[in-house]
Amino acid sequence: MGKSKQQAEFGWFIPTTGDGKYIGVEPERESTADYMVQVAQTAERAGFTFALIPTGGACIDSWIVGATIAAHTQVLKPLVAMRPGLIAPVLAARMAASLDQVSGGRALINVVTGGSPQDLLATGDPLAHDHDGRYERTREFLEIVKSVWTNSHAQPERFLASNQTAQQGAQPLHYSGRFYEIKGGASLPAPVQQPHPPLYYGGSSPTGKRVAVQTADVYLMWAEPLEWIRQQIAEVEELKRELGRDRELRYGLRAQVLVRKTEEEAWKEAWEIISKVDPQALQQSGQRFSHTDAIGQKRQNELREGSKKDNYVIGPNLWSGLSTVRGGGAVLLVGTPEQVSERILEYIDLGISSFILSGYPHLEEAAITGELLLPVVKQKLEQRQQAKGVGV
Repeated sequence: MGKSKQQAEFGWFIPTTGDGKYIGVEPERESTADYMVQVAQTAERAGFTFALIPTGGACIDSWIVGATIAAHTQVLKPLVAMRPGLIAPVLAARMAASLDQVSGGRALINVVTGGSPQDLLATGDPLAHDHDGRYERTREFLEIVKSVWTNSHAQPERFLASNQTAQQGAQPLHYSGRFYEIKGGASLPAPVQQPHPPLYYGGSSPTGKRVAVQTADVYLMWAEPLEWIRQQIAEVEELKRELGRDRELRYGLRAQVLVRKTEEEAWKEAWEIISKVDPQALQQSGQRFSHTDAIGQKRQNELREGSKKDNYVIGPNLWSGLSTVRGGGAVLLVGTPEQVSERILEYIDLGISSFILSGYPHLEEAAITGELLLPVVKQKLEQRQQAKGVGV
């Protein structure tokens, strides 16, 4: 009997702070509603099934953008940010269920626990400087969100059944925790997706990984060398055994991508992305990302600093040069369709099944990636399954 079929989903990225070929300078294009819809529609035609909508102080609100692109696409799923601490959990559950309803069951939820300390302070988060506290709050937050979605009790000692019955048969939720006190909480209408919209979750610290195992459907990582990703997955799998989780937890990867017909052209275009930044500013820009308690950002910083002597090459077709200018998931998959598809297959072999890709500018690169890369990856996966005797 053949092994289980390997599958992968591919998402794109909606630029909500402007767009262009170059980073580290003023965006060439404004993120108007028309432009973001155009990016989303192009991604949908290119074969991407979902789109990440970022969050942060400079971003147009992801929920507004998510509803907008859902109204102008047919199958593309908006992955929107739910931010514990900045929004009440029952309200967040209602918003997500509403988006799921109006999009015909296409809502995906990206749980964002942290961010830069400056952003957290600017939004009034009382746990801006309490890294582990934020994750504990996220765990409580998601317990409440999932419970009002599914009308079930995740931890009976915290949830007390009510004799009252809400409309449409939903039972009010009573919850008492360290961060939240809920009396009679309910979320209507119910989400279209059952038991709830998928929860995508990132957090590289031990505390973040533990909460992911307790709550998430997809554990997200920023692109790193294979051994680094292998180790992260091993740590999460160990936590799954420790915590007794038996339901599936999928793994996702956030990466930049630049594919061209020749390797020379691809590398030339990669360096072009940061070519407009003043050289002196480029040398100093890494300092901007050093003041963080986010473990994921610290890992990206380590990759950048450790690869300077190698022109920021961190592995075959893996480049950390963008992290000299931008924070977050900045590792770039760069090369020909054959080369980049092999890198993606290597990640799939480690257990990655969800890829969130992006490139500059996002409109043109969505089309290029859809034309040159996605068909090659899908063909190789089909060939693998046929060789194993698994139907495709």
